[in-house]
Amino acid sequence: MMKIQSINDKPFRKYGRVIDGFDCTELFEALKKTPMPSDSTVYVASDPELEKLPIFEQLQKTVFGGMPIELGYCNGVNHKLNALEYHRSSEINIAADDLVLLLGSLQDVDPETFSYDTSLVEAFHVPAGTMFEMYATTLHFAPCSYKGKGFRNAVVLPRGTNLDLEDAPKKEGEAKLLFAKNKWLIAHKDSGLQNDGAFVGLTGENITLE
Repeated sequence: MMKIQSINDKPFRKYGRVIDGFDCTELFEALKKTPMPSDSTVYVASDPELEKLPIFEQLQKTVFGGMPIELGYCNGVNHKLNALEYHRSSEINIAADDLVLLLGSLQDVDPETFSYDTSLVEAFHVPAGTMFEMYATTLHFAPCSYKGKGFRNAVVLPRGTNLDLEDAPKKEGEAKLLFAKNKWLIAHKDSGLQNDGAFVGLTGENITLE
């Protein structure tokens, strides 16, 4: 069984940090109105209702230093790793419910084959109500359920991230991984994501948390 560490423990520090000092009460209330599938996940990059909240401007001015951002969500139930992605920027998440992160380091991706061994992945429990940052070099994907329960999780990224590519570059070198705007993705062969054009490069087990 995979060891699940706490996001508040020292091993998480190479992947990101916990952020304090923000009042997320209104955000959590608004998230309750967003859909939460019972057998899958749903991701919305930019939600107009969430972006009307005061915390949106606060995060844009402070955490992102004035850069344009988007505030959306990833909700549902998930038990598998399936893929790992990274961005050219940090990602802020605000967990309304307990969830589990499966994380790796970009430095461990083979620079020639762009493969990654899933035995290097670490798992971290995020308590409900936690805001946290994942650094640009942190490999991640959709959160996993904690003790089988569904989750709602707000996601904050530079504006345009995860939207469709309008002018995709030639699929060579690292560009083979480019799956959407500011989104480089390495999929597992068992994920089915290759049917959507994802690069298959995760080797080893497609980690499952029950």
